[in-house]
Amino acid sequence: MSLALAALAVFVLAWLLMATEQWTGLAKSKPMVLAAGVMWMLAALGRDGRALEAAFGHVLLEYAQLLLFLVAATTYVAALDDRGLFNVLRARLLRAGLGWRGLFWITGILAFLLSPVADNLTTALVMGSVVIAVGGGQPRFLVPACVNIVVAANAGGVFSPFGDLTTLMIWQKGMVPFGAFFRLALPAVLAFAVPAVWMAARLPAGGPAPGTANGATRHRGARRIAGLFALTIAGAVLTRDRLHLPPVLGMMTGLGALQLFTYWLNRTERDPAAPAIRIFRLIGTLDWDTLLFFYGVMMGIGALALFGWLNWAVGALYGGSSATVANLAVGGLSAVLDNIPLVYAILTAQPAMPESQWLLLTLTAGVGGSLLSIGSAAGVALMGLARGPYTFGAHLRWLPAILAGTLAAAAAHAALS
Repeated sequence: MSLALAALAVFVLAWLLMATEQWTGLAKSKPMVLAAGVMWMLAALGRDGRALEAAFGHVLLEYAQLLLFLVAATTYVAALDDRGLFNVLRARLLRAGLGWRGLFWITGILAFLLSPVADNLTTALVMGSVVIAVGGGQPRFLVPACVNIVVAANAGGVFSPFGDLTTLMIWQKGMVPFGAFFRLALPAVLAFAVPAVWMAARLPAGGPAPGTANGATRHRGARRIAGLFALTIAGAVLTRDRLHLPPVLGMMTGLGALQLFTYWLNRTERDPAAPAIRIFRLIGTLDWDTLLFFYGVMMGIGALALFGWLNWAVGALYGGSSATVANLAVGGLSAVLDNIPLVYAILTAQPAMPESQWLLLTLTAGVGGSLLSIGSAAGVALMGLARGPYTFGAHLRWLPAILAGTLAAAAAHAALS
């Protein structure tokens, strides 16, 4: 029991250190990676070595599949950014001459539509840079627009396995088939639209002066890389559903195709001034702090499962109430605690739930992070990007609107199930 308490204390301490990263500047992966190693060493004391090695290997394999999947997907997104696709989109929005309400709606809708394919962090940064560029001097527009982008990016990610990490984990674990996630499309629309209508009614009249975003150029190969990305996603789905192999195989095959295409693209480029595209340089720019943070979280939770803490916690959450109440509670918790370890812990314990409840968990864990600005990567990123007007307190003022959208989404899912 003393070892179990020690392991729990190590995990909690690492979590507290990770939670202070915004104020201390401490990379969130550092305490979690260290804690995971200490916890497994504690687990090794007095246990059978072969059984422990098998348990460690099982968790490590899950992480490796997730890591390589994310590396392939985010490299494609980075390649599209490198080719100028997002800059062109941003420039067109700045030149559109939209009013405050028009800009509010177009950035929110685009965030909702982009996030099922691109991660919510990239989506929030692209759309956030637009509203900051044109509305930086109008806080009555800027704050609701940032909140709207956060809500839209998180809501759009829940009905696609590629839109959110928790959704991806639930799909890779086989709890919900690929096609079933689209049943969350209407609830996701409500999670975005209800607070958006609420906020749009309180926006100032008029609009900004038309922008003059010059110099945005889409480089050669952008459209073909987008096409390859679509084929890669289709390949990952077919690999899982038809070949019954992990979807990471399809994603890594697509990454190999991207490498060959960019090699050909560089070799056949006739403009000496055109920038070359280097895949390994793009891989180096990925958010490795977050990727290593996932390692620490997954390995740490795996160690907690060995000590019995995980079954106890999930049993307390799902054993004393209905699955619906428990999944709604997870949505609230994800606004304070990171939704990734919450969902991974539930997936590891695997409480007996029908498919509709796993979908509800997907929905609440995805949109619940919008309740607070610190509840998702999109919110944290925009607080840094729009430093000053968009703060924790500014986001909190729109909590009733976001909560209304979350409850409307859950009610819609219950009606459709």
